[in-house]
Amino acid sequence: MTELGSAVRAVRSRRVLIGDVIQPAVICIADGKIRSIGTSGSALCEEEHASCEVWDVGDRVVMPGIVDSHVHVNEPGRTSWEGFWTATRAAAAGGVTTIVDMPLNSIPPTTTLGNLDEKMCEAEGQCFVDTAFWGGVIPGNQLELRPMVQAGVAGFKCFLIHSGVDEFPHVSDSDLHAAMQQLQGTGSVLLFHAEKEVPETIEEKGDPCEYSTFLQSRKDIMEVEAIRTVTQLCLQYRVRCHIVHLSSAEPLALIREAREAGAPLTVETTHHYLTLSAEDIPPGATQFKCCPPIRSQANQEQLWSALKAGDIDMVVSDHSPCTPDLKKLDSGDFSQAWGGISSLQFGLSLFWTSASQRGFQLKDATRLLSRNTSRLCCLDDRKGSLEVGHDADLVIWEPEREFVVEEGIIHHKNKITPYLGGKLRGLVHATLVRGRLVYREGSFCPEPLGKHLLVSLCDGSSKKPRL
Repeated sequence: MTELGSAVRAVRSRRVLIGDVIQPAVICIADGKIRSIGTSGSALCEEEHASCEVWDVGDRVVMPGIVDSHVHVNEPGRTSWEGFWTATRAAAAGGVTTIVDMPLNSIPPTTTLGNLDEKMCEAEGQCFVDTAFWGGVIPGNQLELRPMVQAGVAGFKCFLIHSGVDEFPHVSDSDLHAAMQQLQGTGSVLLFHAEKEVPETIEEKGDPCEYSTFLQSRKDIMEVEAIRTVTQLCLQYRVRCHIVHLSSAEPLALIREAREAGAPLTVETTHHYLTLSAEDIPPGATQFKCCPPIRSQANQEQLWSALKAGDIDMVVSDHSPCTPDLKKLDSGDFSQAWGGISSLQFGLSLFWTSASQRGFQLKDATRLLSRNTSRLCCLDDRKGSLEVGHDADLVIWEPEREFVVEEGIIHHKNKITPYLGGKLRGLVHATLVRGRLVYREGSFCPEPLGKHLLVSLCDGSSKKPRL
């Protein structure tokens, strides 16, 4: 049996996702890369693998590892919330082979070249999966952007509303124009937390322990108006723009209109918006709080339809953990609780549990969770697909097998999650990062094997901005 941490020479399964087709195949691995992929029993496979040990995983599905492009690790500075060691172990247990770390809620935030260096030093030797990094746009740091691009950040994130932490302030219109001017011609991408304060969002009075009170304070119009701003900027500057964690279906018409006009705009949603609905959130259940908020079941079905139609390009975790005291579980006060949901370990299973009931196929899981997320970060020359020459990042899993989310199997630092006690479909058996076995059946490799990923950004001439 292949030992944890060791290099795997070849993997055979009766169900390997090659392109968009599931078929029997053997994947040969050399120097951490996919050397060849051949149909089992073919002359190529028999010759290629006659002299090497082949790990036969039976009829478990072998797919590209998940690339989660929206993860808040929070280290340095808020390691009690999460850290690279625990976050990347949780990732590996969920079949995630690459994460991209958000510029907040670490202290300092990743808004300068020096802060990026500090974060990378903290992460060194702690990552069980490969890790790339987003930079941040805040008021006054526009001259830091190009140096961070040259240093290899995947792109930048900004907020149009208070971020939740004071050290990462939201930007004004003038800040956005300054940032866009710096990013023109770089091939970089600007990510937007697309909520904006508008007169219609005056806080509703009501019981703060009722979810409906919180929901009324973060209405759909906040996303609509923010996305209106984003689409205008995207069309004006022709800089790649990306909407993070779309929760409302109402801005979809604006997004379609902007794309038809040529805006290089992409959009993500998250597992919690596709899985959870406002009608099912009990009073005081602050583990369900996130921003933007979880909306109605009817809205959720519109998001699923938008995924099917291609109006939403990818699905991510937005893993945003905190300590129990910040979730205000004792008081159940939604107005005071931290807004974030932990789900990094369970993203593949969460997606598949709902998606498989709506006619989605395994090829859709790879497209939405791996291929498009890697392309957003310009990592698609090495991540997100089973192709010769790509990194041998594999998830080996059983899509039909169900399991219950119990505290004992959760690997992120704080075990708070709205999915606790829920039954999910799709169990991860093993995870390979660059051909090395980092996770199998609840156990991890003895030491972290992940690497930092520095991004060579794509420009408009070499990559299509639409996914």
